[in-house]
Amino acid sequence: MAKFYDKLTTRLQNFIKNQKVFFVATAPEEGRINLSPKGMDSLRVVDDNRVLWLNVTGSGNETAAHLLENERITLMFCAFNGAPNILRVYGKGKAIHPKDDKWNDVIGLFPETPGARQVFDICVQSAQTSCGMSIPFFEYKGEREELNNWAKEKGEQGIKKYWQEKNLISIDGKTTGLK
Repeated sequence: MAKFYDKLTTRLQNFIKNQKVFFVATAPEEGRINLSPKGMDSLRVVDDNRVLWLNVTGSGNETAAHLLENERITLMFCAFNGAPNILRVYGKGKAIHPKDDKWNDVIGLFPETPGARQVFDICVQSAQTSCGMSIPFFEYKGEREELNNWAKEKGEQGIKKYWQEKNLISIDGKTTGLK
């Protein structure tokens, strides 16, 4: 049965720390819902009601555009090994960009990652667990390095050019706040 929480308990925080993949969902007031799988060493639970997620350069920047419009974000974690469990974290998020004063306060919490684009600062409003009994087992074999290699090859100036070409406007024509 589903159970709701008003914070991330120690048990929920430990569950999050042990996951290798999570999913992020956001939606504008009108337009497409964005749901993306995420990995890498890119998530930090700061406290019971705050999570930071390091977002790297990708093909789009939908999350940033959606959060500028309404701040709503959901993170979902599934147990692919061990006891079955699904955890959804509901919150409000804001982007912190490399140009922002707070950037230096948060980027040091993550390993150096080429193509780091923004850190999303998420205020947790509630969390929900559910059984997860239908989720299959999967074996973790390691991280993919293709994205990091691509970003290293592009270099800092190449990444900034890519942002200008591909990451300033969402697929629904909304600004992303990245400059």
